[in-house]
Amino acid sequence: MKDIVIEQYSSIIMGKNLYQKVWDEHAVGVLADGRTQLFIGSHLIHEVTSPQAFGMLRDLGLAVKFPHRTFATVDHIVPTDSQEQPFEDPLADAMITELRKNVAEHGITYFDLASGMQGIVHIVGPEQGITQPGTTIVCGDSHTATHGAFGAIAFGIGTTQVRDVLATQTLAMEKLKVRRIHVSGDLRPGVYAKDVALHIIRLLGANGGIGYAYEYGGSVFDGFTMEERMTVCNMSIEGGARCGYVNPDQTTFDYLANRPYAPKDTEWDNALLRWKSYASDSDAEYDDVVDICAADIEPTVTWGISPDHGIAISEVIPDPEKAKTPEERESVLEALEYMKLPAGEPIKGTPVDVAFIGSCTNGRISDFREVAQYLKGHNVAEGVTALAVPGSQITDAICKKEGIDKIFTQAGFEWRAAGCSMCLAMNPDKLKGDQLCASSSNRNFKGRQGSPTGRTVLMSPLMVAAAAIEGEVADAREVFEVSDQKESPHPRSLN
Repeated sequence: MKDIVIEQYSSIIMGKNLYQKVWDEHAVGVLADGRTQLFIGSHLIHEVTSPQAFGMLRDLGLAVKFPHRTFATVDHIVPTDSQEQPFEDPLADAMITELRKNVAEHGITYFDLASGMQGIVHIVGPEQGITQPGTTIVCGDSHTATHGAFGAIAFGIGTTQVRDVLATQTLAMEKLKVRRIHVSGDLRPGVYAKDVALHIIRLLGANGGIGYAYEYGGSVFDGFTMEERMTVCNMSIEGGARCGYVNPDQTTFDYLANRPYAPKDTEWDNALLRWKSYASDSDAEYDDVVDICAADIEPTVTWGISPDHGIAISEVIPDPEKAKTPEERESVLEALEYMKLPAGEPIKGTPVDVAFIGSCTNGRISDFREVAQYLKGHNVAEGVTALAVPGSQITDAICKKEGIDKIFTQAGFEWRAAGCSMCLAMNPDKLKGDQLCASSSNRNFKGRQGSPTGRTVLMSPLMVAAAAIEGEVADAREVFEVSDQKESPHPRSLN
C-alpha cells in the first residue's frame, strides 16, 4: 500500500510540459560544462548556411552521420522572376551549384527547382510531413521555430552548429525555461494570427523571451489551423524566445495524414499514440504564465525598426517625449528618424511604395486564398509595386489550379515563383532608396529588405492587400468591409 501511495503522489508532482518531455527523450548525455548533448531528429538545410558547414566536414575528413535525417531545399537567394540557370547573380548560382554537389555526395534528399516541391524551408518541411510532433528540428535559419506548431522543439542554429549536426546528429545546448502564453476568447473579424504574434511581441518585448521556450495555448490556438499556428511560432524568435510550440492535437494529426514523409498504415496508428503522449500534462508546471484576452487584439502593424514596435491600426505613432525611460526615448527617436514618421500621428494613412505578400511567415496557401476572396474587384493603387510570392512550388501550383494567381494579377499584383523574395532580399527582390513596404514578413530591421534606407511596416496579408489598394497603410476591415456580417468563407484560415 505504501508503494502505491508513493507512486500516486509521484504522478501528481511529475507533470511535464511538452518541452520537458521532448528534451528528456532526446538527451544523449550531459557534457562537462553542464550543457546537454541533444539528439536532433530532423535537420533542414538550404543554400546559404550549409556550404561552409560541408566545407568544414571535408577539412575534418568526416561524412554526414545520418543522411536520411537531413533534407535540403533552396529558398533565400533564388530569384522569383526567372529561375532559369545560370542565374544572373554569380554568387547565387554558385551557392546552388555547391548545395547540389554536397547533397549528391552525401546522399541527402534535395527538393530542388526542378522537383515541383522546392520552396521556403519552413514551408516545405510541413508540406512534406517531415515536421512531426515530439521531435527535435534544427536549421541554419532563425525562423525554424515555425515547426514548433506541430508540437516539435525547433530552433535555428549557426553554421558551425550545422556542421556539428551533419557530423554527429547531436547538438550541445542549455535547457530553456518555458513560458506558457494563453490566449483565450474569440478574435474579432479582420484579426488574424499575424496580429496575435505582433500583439504578443509588443506586450512582452523583442527581448522578453530570451532564455525561454514559448508554449502557446488557449481557445484561440485550439481553434487555429496548422498554418495559423505556424505563423505565430515562426515569430517566436522576434520576441527573443529560442523556440515556440503548440501542443499536438487532432488538427495536427489531420494536417499530417497522407503527407509524403508521414507514417503510413499501422505505423500511423502507432505514431498517433506516441504523438498524443507528448502534449503537456494538465498539471504541467511552467516558469512563467501570460494570459491574453483575444478581444483586446486589433489589426496590428509596426511603426519602427523592431518587431516589438507595434501598434493597433487605430493608434498613433509613439511620441518619444512620453517615453517612460531615457533608453526608451532614445529607442523611439532612433526608430522615427529612420522610418521618417511623425510622432503622435496616426499610422493609418502612411503612404506605401511597395506591398509584399509572402515569406515563411505568410506565404502559405491559406494566406493567398483569404486575400483572394477579398481582393476581387479591387486594384492596386497607382505608383505601388505589389508582389505576391508563394512560399513553395506546391502552394504556387494550388493557387494556379484554383485561379488565385489570376485574381492577384488582375488586381495589379505581380505573381512570382516560390522563394524568400523580399523578406530579406538576398535575391533581386529589393527595396530601392527609402521606399516604404507594407510587408507580411517577420522582420522590420534597418535595411532588412535590401536597401540600407528601406523601410518596412509589418502586418497581416489582408492588411498588406488593403495598403496596396489604398496606396497607404489602411484598416483592412474598412477597405474590404470585414465585419461580423461578412465572415470569411475560409474561417480562421488566414495565418
